[in-house]
Amino acid sequence: MSPLFIAIVVIMAVLAILGIVVGVANDAINFLNSAIGSKVAPRRVILWIAAAGILIGTLTSSGMMEVARSGVFYPGQFSFSEIMMLFLGMMLGNVLLLDLYNTLGLPTSTTVSMVFGLLGAAVATALFRIAADPSFSLHDLSQFINTGKAMVIIAAILVSVVFAFAAGTLFMYISRLIFSFRYHPAFRRWGAFWCGISLSGILYFALFKGLKSSGLIPSDITQYVGEHVLLTLFAFWAAASLILWILQRMRFNIMRITILSGTFALALAFAGNDLVNFIGVPMASYDALQIARDAGSESIMMDGLAHPARANFLILLASGLIMVLTLFFSKKSRHVAETELSLASQHEESERFGSTYVSRSLVRATLLLNNLWSGMIPARVQKAIDRRFEPLPAEERTTAQYDMIRAVVNLTAASILIAIGTSYKLPLSTTYVVFMVAMGSSLADRSWGRDSAVYRITGVMAVISGWFITALGGFLIALATTALLLWGGWIAVAALTVLCAWLLVRSHRKTPEEKEAEAARQPLDDAGTPDEVMHACIGEVCTTMQEVTRIYNRTLVAVFKENRKVLKEMVQTSDKLFTEARDRKYGIVTTLRRLQECDINTGHFYVQVTDYLSEVTKALIHITRPAFEHIDNNHKGLSKEQIVDLMRVNDEVEAIFDKINDMLSSENFADLDLVLEMRDRLFDTIVGAIKNQLRRIHEDPSGSTRASVLYLTILNETKTMVLQARNLLKSQRYFLDVAGQK
Repeated sequence: MSPLFIAIVVIMAVLAILGIVVGVANDAINFLNSAIGSKVAPRRVILWIAAAGILIGTLTSSGMMEVARSGVFYPGQFSFSEIMMLFLGMMLGNVLLLDLYNTLGLPTSTTVSMVFGLLGAAVATALFRIAADPSFSLHDLSQFINTGKAMVIIAAILVSVVFAFAAGTLFMYISRLIFSFRYHPAFRRWGAFWCGISLSGILYFALFKGLKSSGLIPSDITQYVGEHVLLTLFAFWAAASLILWILQRMRFNIMRITILSGTFALALAFAGNDLVNFIGVPMASYDALQIARDAGSESIMMDGLAHPARANFLILLASGLIMVLTLFFSKKSRHVAETELSLASQHEESERFGSTYVSRSLVRATLLLNNLWSGMIPARVQKAIDRRFEPLPAEERTTAQYDMIRAVVNLTAASILIAIGTSYKLPLSTTYVVFMVAMGSSLADRSWGRDSAVYRITGVMAVISGWFITALGGFLIALATTALLLWGGWIAVAALTVLCAWLLVRSHRKTPEEKEAEAARQPLDDAGTPDEVMHACIGEVCTTMQEVTRIYNRTLVAVFKENRKVLKEMVQTSDKLFTEARDRKYGIVTTLRRLQECDINTGHFYVQVTDYLSEVTKALIHITRPAFEHIDNNHKGLSKEQIVDLMRVNDEVEAIFDKINDMLSSENFADLDLVLEMRDRLFDTIVGAIKNQLRRIHEDPSGSTRASVLYLTILNETKTMVLQARNLLKSQRYFLDVAGQK
């Protein structure tokens, strides 16, 4: 057996581990967000419940390995060497694709990425065979590829997106009409029956979706349930309602039980059915190696892969443990979860996405239709409906993104839809169903107000478009990767493996500056008491100003040296800094609520501090972006005279910022007047630099116009930045003085 194929199996084992890590980071939102969004329990408790579901689902799963072995292509048409390159090309492309989505914070389907990755790799391998064998033509491609399976999956994606959104909207609207936001009185009467519906769907989902391939449920029972779905669900509902009614009378929070049960069920089904997405292809490559080794030939055709296979218990256990560890320690899983939570949140203070023409048009059209519909409903009925959707006043709200009623609806709708889809053998994507149910329920719950609807629609469209790009991107990346492997042999295997490893390491590595900033910044979300909130605010101001100082200095030095790489890095860093400052500004209402009650002066000065900080970062990006664009477009650099003037300005700015940072860090503002004097001297220097440039333009009309514009832009924005920084310092002093008096 060639060492190349043994090396490929080893590489596939490593990629399987990476695939699990990346896949769990992406799919964690499927079973965590309802519990996390409603804050039904501490995060660690939620993670432990999900971890239990993952382990049980993993250990009781056959892995459905035949999907990876023969789901979208006919393995008997490929030789051992071709099938090994096919599997490796698919895995290399798939891990990179999922890591890209996790980095962007966009949830996608690991099922779709695997299936279309296999499809792209199989097409590349088939074309390689057709090109090498004159007896084949392009018309024979159907002999290699199972195109019908791919079309079924595409159709299922479209159907699941529409039906999940509609079901989430309908279930949430009815639930809110029944319970309203002040749900406790009505819930005491009808809560057990309502949660019984949820728990029955969740139990059916866990037993006959999550454990369907485990062998724990007798086949005759599974067959009977499959033929009598409605009867089974009704029996589950009656039993669950009775048990929950008893528990409710015993003062148990039955919604907490329902939500945590749904989290466990979704985690179990995820591990039991999606495991093939992560280890299916590596296991298939190992089986192919065993078949070729037993036959004693590397040219044997892979008919043996058409037979079902069952994964080894130790491999399943190891996979489950890696999943659990990823769940607890992955930062990217939290980043992906934040996308859905922000889009479904009941609060409108901060939005992650921008506005587009399509989203604005949709909102205007919806407002028009809503006015027409409201005119058709009697005023008394409309008022009664509006009362059911009246949100709680600010003093009664919690920090949770939404309440437990919506969390139960999300879990119920998703579980029932996936259970029904399974009974009809529809390949629904868990990610798509869970996400679209959450979006539908948030819309019905009137979370998408006029202040947030445009941005949230943009976010949903970005995620949905990303799903379809997953299919296309997975297909094309796997096709290109596999073609290179087949054409380049062991050289291509080594080169692509090293390239993928380097890209993954780079995407997960943090620069020293990022580590320092992360360590210095105390997130406001972790702050509980008003004193902790105030300390976190002060820490963020100090950290931001230190970062502004560093970026400004490095930008000017990079302009002088025409260093494009450093300027690109500074643009990215300054953009991130501005985004954080903007989010802080739009999230100001939440922070003010968490400061001491009725502390008007503290709140007023915090508003000023936040606004000035946003203006400082805005002036900074107005320096970094033009500087990078100038050098990136290969324009003529600054003249020696311009560099000398800017160096003088830079020295004075650095001295001012050092003094400001020292005062912010020490909270000693005795030298505030000195900063004012330094600012005035800097402004005089800037005026002198501008006059020098005007003189140079008059004396040498042939000088670079673009360089002159960049020079003047830097000077003007520097003046604005320092002015706002001094105002920030002054407001920060007042902020601390007033806060210290309380």
